[in-house]
Amino acid sequence: MTTNNPKSIIVIFGATGDLAKRKLFPSIFRLYHNGKLSENFAVVGVARRPLSNEEFRENVKQSVSHFQEENVSHDTFASHFHYHPFDVTNKTSYQELKSLLSTLDESYNAEGNRIFYLAMAPEFFGTIAANLKSEGLTSTEGWSRLVIEKPFGHNYESAKELNDQIRQAFTEDQIYRIDHYLGKEMVQNIEVIRFANAIFEPLWNNHYISNIQITSSETLGVEDRGRYYESSGALRDMVQNHILQMVALLAMEPPIKLTTDEIRSEKVKVLRALRPFSEEQAEEYFVRGQYGRGIVDKGEVIGYREENSVDPESNTETFVSGKLMIDNFRWAGVPFYIRTGKRMKEKSTEIVIQFKDLPMNLYFNKGKDIHPNLLVIHIQPDEGITLHLNAQKGGGATSTPIQLNYCNNCGDKMNTPEAYERLLYGCMHGDATNFTHWDEVALSWRFVDTISKAWESNKAQNFPNYESGSMGPKESDALLEKDGFHWWSSITTRLAVGNNDENI
Repeated sequence: MTTNNPKSIIVIFGATGDLAKRKLFPSIFRLYHNGKLSENFAVVGVARRPLSNEEFRENVKQSVSHFQEENVSHDTFASHFHYHPFDVTNKTSYQELKSLLSTLDESYNAEGNRIFYLAMAPEFFGTIAANLKSEGLTSTEGWSRLVIEKPFGHNYESAKELNDQIRQAFTEDQIYRIDHYLGKEMVQNIEVIRFANAIFEPLWNNHYISNIQITSSETLGVEDRGRYYESSGALRDMVQNHILQMVALLAMEPPIKLTTDEIRSEKVKVLRALRPFSEEQAEEYFVRGQYGRGIVDKGEVIGYREENSVDPESNTETFVSGKLMIDNFRWAGVPFYIRTGKRMKEKSTEIVIQFKDLPMNLYFNKGKDIHPNLLVIHIQPDEGITLHLNAQKGGGATSTPIQLNYCNNCGDKMNTPEAYERLLYGCMHGDATNFTHWDEVALSWRFVDTISKAWESNKAQNFPNYESGSMGPKESDALLEKDGFHWWSSITTRLAVGNNDENI
């Protein structure tokens, strides 16, 4: 670990792209504003577009213009940014970049510490990594780290090939694979909720939990990402990374220590314990969907096959739901249900832990089902926890569902750290806890590849099979109904601050 205010030069490949503008520049600004960056840092923007330093700095200031901080000058912040036109295939570009970094090392006293952030098309990852090594950009007195955005491969074989390329230039402990969900406040809180509360961890097993549900729904369609989405789909875009990472955090055993290696080790054990299935069994455990026309936010929207750069006969799924079984002592018999999709009823990511009913509930509601105890972890857009209990209201031998709520970002959304802010800060400190190890990537791809192969060899006959503005195809509901469960909607489980619920 380094000091609280690490010295470093951050090189952003793809610095004129959308990710840099919307996420990276604002996150670096917030770190700077909050005193988590010393003055000994510089950012070098790298891209093909010819820009001057002044033009690049104007772009940076525009991306952080919504931050009106009296004690931080946008001009002073932007002065740390430098631009270098670049051709990733031309070794001369790397030699020129090396010279610039040496100059900036001296100017900012950065001690040779460098972060290379690849915010661009993944087909260049291997080339860039190899050239950074061969041209001596990683040979410094300080540390060098490589940050990689998803997608990390298209399947296991391509991911392994990419990893082998990168490992020729960087060691595993130098590689930081971004999964921005791991930077979200309430995803990081999963471990705290479990391991810092005596009322939960003793119950966190198949004796007390009947099922766990993870939902990540979006109201947006593919927008201008049709070309990318055609080669990805919801399975590769969401399940292989974000969803399986949340499953691993929910199901892992308590680590010996809260260190990167120990936490990763426990997550890997979960992924190894995922019940395998054949391609023929894929339809039994997983449901795929594709959105058609419908109404979202009171406006009519087109179907997926009508989107730009999408095949009119596309077999690409925009929705996935599935049933995962973890074959270990803690979770034997407990289904983990997952679903994710585009053009759904509302934007929400949340986790629902449903506890088992009592063998005999003395306080029953005549003619009504007993409401089960639920622990809901709200990831986005609201961040918080809701605990659903049964209590008495108005007397009598009946129970009424009540909610205990904690909202993490209700009062101060502007000052809640963004996922990328946390992840960048972790990388600067050499803390890889919230980044994915190659073993996690490999196991996730192997699990998902079976489903992909099954769907590619058996074209869907009923696409589109759910309306935009719904919660997915009816087969997704049936997946749970045959086990005696149903999906808990975000409307049912949402934080209800300000009404009759009890607010923590």
